[in-house]
Amino acid sequence: MPTTTVDAAGTRAALVAASAYFAVVFGAGFVLGTIRTLWAVPRFGPRLAELIEAPIMLVVIVAAARWVVGRYASRFTARRRLALGATGLALMLLAEFTLVAWLQGKPIREYLAGRDPVSGSVYYVLLVVFAAMPALVRRR
Repeated sequence: MPTTTVDAAGTRAALVAASAYFAVVFGAGFVLGTIRTLWAVPRFGPRLAELIEAPIMLVVIVAAARWVVGRYASRFTARRRLALGATGLALMLLAEFTLVAWLQGKPIREYLAGRDPVSGSVYYVLLVVFAAMPALVRRR
């Protein structure tokens, strides 16, 4: 079945929205991660530093989801907004794993296995929240 112009435009809009969502959250995470690594980890240790960062990232995720839904996806169904979040998550994981491999020189499996059990669990929950949030926020 051929793709219609409406479907192509909708797919394009969804990709733009997912890319914007990813870019905002990844950018904030990159800045906060740098601050965490250079300032918070030496003072508080890795676990506490990551746990301090987590609620800030939650606020960023909610704000970014509200913004992207209001700006790009206000007419999307909840299912399409969930797909937007899943696409954003795929972009997030691709970028993160690429950076880990490049900056830390670690295989992905070693990186995931080496995460702190407490702060790592919070991190995984935030990834699920990141994927789901566009479908959960209210349309304005």
